[in-house]
Amino acid sequence: MDWTRICTLQDIPVLGSRRVQRAQGLDVALFRNSADEVFALLDRCPHKGGPLSQGIVFGKSVACPLHNWTIALNDGCAKEPDEGCTPAFQVRLDGDDVYLSATELATLGIDLPAPTAGPRIPIAVA
Repeated sequence: MDWTRICTLQDIPVLGSRRVQRAQGLDVALFRNSADEVFALLDRCPHKGGPLSQGIVFGKSVACPLHNWTIALNDGCAKEPDEGCTPAFQVRLDGDDVYLSATELATLGIDLPAPTAGPRIPIAVA
C-alpha cells in the first residue's frame, strides 16, 4: 500500500483533531484519543454533515458538534439509536509519524456532497 505522511502524533491534540485538506473532496479529520490512538474519518457527520473535527473526542468516539450524534472513530458509524456512517480511512503510525493511505485520500468519499448550512437565496445581479 502507498502511504502519505500527514503529520506527527504531536501535531494532533490529545482528545482533539486536525483537518487534512485533499486535492478533491471534503477534508479528512484526524483524531487522537487519550491512549494516543489515531483515527481518520471524512470530516462530515452522516446525519446533517456537521464538521466532526469540531466535535468532542471521548474514548473511541466523537460527538458531532451539531446534534451530538456519537460517531465511532474506528468505522465512522453512528451509535444506536442513530444510524448512518461516514467514510473511515486507514491510519498507520511509524514512530511518531502519522500516515494515511494515498489511494484512500484520492478516492474515498470524494463523490459525497458538501454539507449546506441552510437554505440558499439566489441573488439577482443587475
